[in-house]
Formats: sequence, C-alpha cells, structure tokens
Amino acid sequence: MTDFPATTAPGVSSDIILPFQVDALDARGRTVHLGDALDRILERHAYPEPIARLLGEAVALTVLLGSSLKFDGRFIFQTRSDGPVHMLVVDFTAPDGVRACARFDAEEVAVAIAEGRTSPAELLGNGHLAMTVDQGPDMSRYQGVVPLDGRSLEDAAHQYFAQSEQIPTRVRLAVAEVLTRGDGGKARHAWRAGGLMVQFLPENPDRIPTRDLDPGDAPDDVYAEPVDDDDAWTEVSSLVGTIADHELTDPDVSAERLLFRLFHERGVRVFDPHPVTERCRCSRDKVTEMLTSFTPDDRRDMVKDGTIQVVCEFCSTAYDFDPATFGDDES
Repeated sequence: MTDFPATTAPGVSSDIILPFQVDALDARGRTVHLGDALDRILERHAYPEPIARLLGEAVALTVLLGSSLKFDGRFIFQTRSDGPVHMLVVDFTAPDGVRACARFDAEEVAVAIAEGRTSPAELLGNGHLAMTVDQGPDMSRYQGVVPLDGRSLEDAAHQYFAQSEQIPTRVRLAVAEVLTRGDGGKARHAWRAGGLMVQFLPENPDRIPTRDLDPGDAPDDVYAEPVDDDDAWTEVSSLVGTIADHELTDPDVSAERLLFRLFHERGVRVFDPHPVTERCRCSRDKVTEMLTSFTPDDRRDMVKDGTIQVVCEFCSTAYDFDPATFGDDES
C-alpha cells in the first residue's frame, strides 16, 4: 500500500478528465484523475484490497474510453473469466456518470491473497473483456471483445485498439490508497486512481504502419512481420513508458503537472477539464418495470417475510415492494 499525504481540503473532488494535444508529435489523448467518485464506489462495497485495486483500474480505463463519446450514450466495460474474480462491470454514461461493481468468489480470493497471487492476470484468469458502445435504443450497439489470457488491463486495452480502431495507442493505469482527512478532521485511507491514454493521429494516415494480425495457432515458421513505428510515435511511447504509478495517483501531482513533465520539450496543450461523477442509473420505476416482466410464480418465489426486496448491485440501494403492488395473490 502506498500512502501520500493529501493536500486537498476535505470534500474537494479531483474527479476530472483532462484532454490534451502534442502537436509536434501528432499525439492526442486524455488523462483521468479519480478521487471521491472512486472512493465512494469502492468504500460502499468494502471489497478486499486486491479486488478494489483491480476494479479501480477498470473504472479508470472505462472513464478514459467512455469520455471520448461524442453523443449521449453509454460505454460498458465487462469481463467474464474463470479466475477468483468472475466479473467486473463498469458503466459510463456520457458525459460524466460512472458506476461499477465486481463479482468474485470470496474463498478463492482469500486463498489467492494468502498465496500472493493478486496480480490482475491471476485474479481474472482466462476469459474475455467486452467493451460496448451503446448509442441508445434506436441505434445499433458496437462491441469489441478481446481475450483475457494472463494479461493486464493495460495490455487488453492495447489489443482492443489494435484490432478495432487500428490506431497506435498507449494506456497507463494506476490505483493507490492515500491518507486523507474525513469528517471531523480524522485521518483515513481513501482510494484514488489515475490513467493516461494517448493516440498517434497524424494528418497523413500513411505514417501509421499496417501490422499483420497475430498468426495465432499457425505453424512456428509463420509469424507477423515486424514493422517500424513512426519516430514521433516511438518518442511518445517512450515518454509514456516513463510514468511511475505514483505520478498518476499522488494528490500533489496534477494532470497539468504530469503532462508538463512528459512533454514540456515538445509543447503540450490542455483543454477544458470535464468532471466525473459517481452516479447510478437505478430507480424505483426501473426496478418496478423489471419485476413486472416476471411471471406471478417467479415473483412469489422472491417474497421473503411478506416483501419483495431488490438490491442494486452497483449502488447497494434496496427497493422494497408489497407483492400486492403487482396484483399477485399470496397463494
């Protein structure tokens, strides 16, 4: 666990997305710093520390990707895998709302922690990561799927861009606990996350090399030919590779300061920051509509102590219903 003394006053949020551009290197991207929003998500569920860190990375990545939407839609990140963590779900609603949750086997996670097997790859195991763009009820969804086979979420994001958009992209993610002050000035630990995504977008598309697809299970003598990157992108990738985790999570290192450290020799422009808010999309009306879709027999099976209770998996809000609301008899 890495601790930094927080310099912001209690209640001051650092939940921002900051777009930037490096004209000299034909690079554009954005950074995200998450404080209060992420802390509320993770604190509410009281996840074991490795699960909290993993979900924090997923939230940072989803906000980086979802904040690029140019319309009122949703970006949904979801893993399904055979490791101790069966599923991660992060739901970003443009322009600024995010919610998240994790499903895991508590006993398997406890064993993994005891044995020191807490890397993202070890917690997730094998499976897949789906990233879905939902443009609304009257539009088609777009979904990209990449395998989870012992790689980090950063690596999975790189493969996603390589196979879907084919735009050279670098992503860095980090999560940490920081020491801050809560109500009444009492010291407490809080979660923070940071991320940076940058892409190579030259005016001349010929500067983006075309790479062969991975040959997969082809014979050993079949391989993808190596391709040299553009010098500008090589420089960007090298600079991003120097980012330390603490630079993304330290409350003393603002997004502007980090970008200056990286690109001051080339010149970097930043644009207006955008807020990020922890916000759930659940409501009593939506839960009522969901329950109405079940058969009377199904609803009777849900009754406990004369009440149907539905708890939102994201925000833990409990909704209680009288079975008579749906016209069901008690027989």
